[in-house]
Amino acid sequence: MALLFTITLFVSAALLFWIQPLIAKTLLPILGGTPAVWNTCMLFFQGVLLGGYAYVLAGVRLLGVRRQAALHVALLLLAALFVPATLSAFATQPSIAGDNPTFHLLWFLLKTIGLPFFVLSATAPLLQKWFAAIPHPSARDPYFLYAASNAGSLLALLSFPLLLEPNLRVSEQGRMWAALYAVLGLLVAACAIALWRDGKKATEEEPVSARDAEGQNAFTGTTDQDEAITTMRRVRWTMLAFVPSSLVLGVTTYISTDIAAVPLLWVIPLALYLLTFVIAFAKRQYIPRRVSSRALAAAALVVVLVYASGATEPAWILVLAHLIFFFVAALVCHTRLAEERPPVKDLAEFYLWVAVGGALGGVFNALVAPALFDTVLEYPLMIVLACALRPRDESAEVDARARLFDLLLPVGVGALAAALGVLVMQFEIGNVGRIMLVIGVPLMLINHFLTKRPMRFALGLAAVMIGSLVYTAGSGRTLARERNFYGTLRVTESGSGAFHRLQHGSTIHGRQFVDEERRCEPLSYFHRTGPLGAVFDVFNARRPASNVAIVGLGTGATVAYARPNQQWTFYEINPAVIEIARDPRLFTYLRDCHANAPVEVVLGDARLQLQNAPPRHYGLIVLDAFSSDAVPAHLLTKEALDIYLSKLAEGGLIAFHVSSRSLNLHRVVAGLAQSANLSALVFDDGEHDPINGKEPSQWVTVARRAEDLGDLNIDPRWQPLDKEARPSVWRDDFSNIISVFRW
Repeated sequence: MALLFTITLFVSAALLFWIQPLIAKTLLPILGGTPAVWNTCMLFFQGVLLGGYAYVLAGVRLLGVRRQAALHVALLLLAALFVPATLSAFATQPSIAGDNPTFHLLWFLLKTIGLPFFVLSATAPLLQKWFAAIPHPSARDPYFLYAASNAGSLLALLSFPLLLEPNLRVSEQGRMWAALYAVLGLLVAACAIALWRDGKKATEEEPVSARDAEGQNAFTGTTDQDEAITTMRRVRWTMLAFVPSSLVLGVTTYISTDIAAVPLLWVIPLALYLLTFVIAFAKRQYIPRRVSSRALAAAALVVVLVYASGATEPAWILVLAHLIFFFVAALVCHTRLAEERPPVKDLAEFYLWVAVGGALGGVFNALVAPALFDTVLEYPLMIVLACALRPRDESAEVDARARLFDLLLPVGVGALAAALGVLVMQFEIGNVGRIMLVIGVPLMLINHFLTKRPMRFALGLAAVMIGSLVYTAGSGRTLARERNFYGTLRVTESGSGAFHRLQHGSTIHGRQFVDEERRCEPLSYFHRTGPLGAVFDVFNARRPASNVAIVGLGTGATVAYARPNQQWTFYEINPAVIEIARDPRLFTYLRDCHANAPVEVVLGDARLQLQNAPPRHYGLIVLDAFSSDAVPAHLLTKEALDIYLSKLAEGGLIAFHVSSRSLNLHRVVAGLAQSANLSALVFDDGEHDPINGKEPSQWVTVARRAEDLGDLNIDPRWQPLDKEARPSVWRDDFSNIISVFRW
């Protein structure tokens, strides 16, 4: 009997967490490839999960276990009518533009996948309730089924990017998912029959203590399970679920923003999140509380050093640091949650409050934080809060004097960080040395004096992050900040006052001279002495057509290459970018530098908006649609290339900006060019000239014929793309980030 319930829960959880990355990946092309797609989907999933748990709690109380079993089987059959077998509805949605398409996306998810997901989300806690009503040796403590459920979720998440996505198209996965849903229906029906046949007449078990329950977790010898369920206990459950939920979205946004918005980078944090549940709710305690608490303190010190310093390289080490911290923080919270779980009779309510905490994490990150903060402040806030939830060291003081020092010592450490930040600017010290003095020294003091008391430690970390702002402020005055669904934008003035710079996430997206005489010089990755300058030289010399399309507006710097007889069209999905580029207090390229050429800015996703252009309309298409340091993967697929080629005039050129700290994107373009039998050259320009505003950049230019590339063929800086070790051709339903990652 236990095996039947275990298999059913495993399949249910696998379906639940298979559909999440599958749907989000399918939605990426209509939402600009932004990491917020995943955060919004997670908000939806967490909200429906909460609804499912509320349904379980209310159903058991109003109907009893037996009658709710009949209701659930009926709902499972009804939901089968709404299962999207091919997911084609997702791929054919119209463009969604504007500052905040979050609610449009939530409504679309609700009406397409809402009912099946609701039924699946309720299945895990409900089956555990059914099992508890069956005469079985393990029925008095069915929490081991929770671990089995999370194991199924974990397997599905890891299988998606490693096995399913590389080998199956989205439509094929949709059909497989629908078939497995039918299998689940049979399994749930079998569980219901077992309940009706063998279930006890009473629907509630007597409370069982932590010591007496068979198969009980061996965390402590306490009787936490027998405590009355007070308001404060519910608050603790909610908070211990809220912090990891917010952290998983925060760390996912961090990774996706600077690498790519792809399922592989979504599922790693979520898989770690579920793994901590598996470990915390297992029958044995694999990681002692004291070990995980100390590991959290160490990981927090490292991640605060990385975060406060603004480090961006090497990417894999930084990503690893954030993931390790997240894993340990989630483990500490979920272990405390497992220790406080109630007896079987209150199981449904326990899961409900855990779901409330998870949903609040999604609401906070996807809705509240973007409305309240113009930077990604929610992530460091959750770092601090997670550290505050650490178990207190048994040797720590607990008197009033200690509580006073919980406030005074962090203030002192923060003041020290600020003072050191001012001091280092007076001396010629390398950047690494400055970081170690301003951030490293205060963190060493925290490690030595503040770790025993969680609140003192957490406030100390917050003080260092705040105090170190004095140091980072020395890099330039902030002129404007914008945050919306598509990310965080910041415009700064350089320390010398010579430039204005646009920054998205951690990456510079363009700059402009303040000096009027040089204001119309294209800078950064678009410098006249760089790859794009050479591309425009060839284009203007051959002139296959006078129309130019630029995917990605940025500061508008590329318009400085315009000629009077040309027609320029920019495609930009982010309204905030358009506002910044058109604000003459920030940048004036669009106002002053277009050489009287007509310039149009089209709001919306480039792939969808380009389809409205006439066939073979553009002589040059420039792809520069970055999200922080990553190109949205859906702009580098075969389907995307087909659109570009359909709009490219005979003899025209397509220029791909493929600069990335983390990915070898030129290899992706190489695969696309080879599959379409195109000629392609790459220019890896490593020159960095900060005085003249030039950044290193890498560009790939492709054309239908080699002769269309003109003088690029004889320019030694332009080289043929490496024909060896090319990755598979990316498609809308296939991408392989690992194959192009810079290790």
